[in-house]
Amino acid sequence: MRIEKCYFCSSPCYPGHGIMFVRNDSKIFRFCRSKCHRNFNKKRNPRKVAWTKAFRKTRGKEMAVDSTFEFEKRRNRPVKYDRELMGKTISAMQRVTEIRTRGEAR
Repeated sequence: MRIEKCYFCSSPCYPGHGIMFVRNDSKIFRFCRSKCHRNFNKKRNPRKVAWTKAFRKTRGKEMAVDSTFEFEKRRNRPVKYDRELMGKTISAMQRVTEIRTRGEAR
């Protein structure tokens, strides 16, 4: 499940919620609610609207650098699986269960 960010207020936009606007140049804008979509249509700057995250960051109310931002960036990357690695982990898991059953039998 990919949790997108609202283009206007930077809050999380869960699947099935909010509005998606696609511009003629195929740029996608996601909005968490109609409030953000209306303000975007009115051409308001998110850095000047007091309730947005962009406003809080520009005024120094919220941390601009945080370790959680790095986690959010990593979360949206699709995971690439290596078939050999998966086979090794499954065989290791089976080996661990064998060792446990031997220990319980004693």
